[in-house]
Amino acid sequence: MQDRGHILITMIVKQNKKFLDLAKNTLQIESTGIDQLRLRLDQEIHGQAFLSAIELILPCAGRVVVSGMGKSGHIANKIAATFASTGTPAFFVHPAEASHGDLGMIQQTDIFLALSYSGETVELLTIVPQIKRMGAKLIAMTGNSSSTLAKLADVHLDVGIEKEACPFNLAPTASTTATLALGDALAIVLLDARDFRADDFARSHPGGSLGRRLLTHVKDVMRSGADIPITHINANIKEALFEISKKRLGMTVIIDDQEQVQGIFTDGDLRRMLEKSLSLEGVHLQDVMTHHPRNISKDILAAQAVEIMERFRINHLLVVDAHGKLEGVLSMHDLLASKII
Repeated sequence: MQDRGHILITMIVKQNKKFLDLAKNTLQIESTGIDQLRLRLDQEIHGQAFLSAIELILPCAGRVVVSGMGKSGHIANKIAATFASTGTPAFFVHPAEASHGDLGMIQQTDIFLALSYSGETVELLTIVPQIKRMGAKLIAMTGNSSSTLAKLADVHLDVGIEKEACPFNLAPTASTTATLALGDALAIVLLDARDFRADDFARSHPGGSLGRRLLTHVKDVMRSGADIPITHINANIKEALFEISKKRLGMTVIIDDQEQVQGIFTDGDLRRMLEKSLSLEGVHLQDVMTHHPRNISKDILAAQAVEIMERFRINHLLVVDAHGKLEGVLSMHDLLASKII
């Protein structure tokens, strides 16, 4: 029984090593394919083709219409989505659907980006002549510069790779990875050329955690008005603790007669005070509070406030105007509740 168990374990170990070796080999083949694309751009003919594609897309008054069949179609859909989210209006059209009515979505001012590794995809070749007749420019991404699609294109981008990661050299693997990578390269160059910034990106990503981080400002999540815990500097410790407990923020802002901020008194200040003495009698707030608390403007991004809190290891920030007048309080708890963190 022990021998059989040992044999079984040995077989599993060998099989696991084989699986990991196959995985690493796949990644190496796909990485090599992308490296080939990168080096190809150093060659004048391919580098110029890439720049010509940029020169066509950048001033385009219409949209970039991306299309492809099968696996190339999935890649085309992703490229269109990346373009659209980074400042280049784009959408995906299925070539088979285009030949049955969706061709009407394409206008003369558009650019048609066709993906076909063989360059001989029938569904694309069926609609390309009509697209050319209407005056739209054609950019083709293929792995065969001698293909029909490459010859019909105004600009041809060569995405040819040495071999697929598939052991039979059949399933699109390295070729689709290379095509997607070149699509990303186009999108990023266009992003830079358009001076596309983070706030532009936020406007097209209002939902989810990314949208919240890029669109939410301090004024959107801070405590203000009656929700701000405030204690006068001449108040006693018990009054400060009552305000902390009432507003449930773990701190209170200490102000003077002119309502100017003098400091804050926090749970941490209380703990440090009790470490020295258990008595609250005769203790003045100005002797135990945190002086010169850090403050921010209500107009900065909440994500920037998080960075400040993490850098200085604090849980609260005061929000003040240009004259130093208190406008609100921002806490780490509120940022967590708003899913900024």
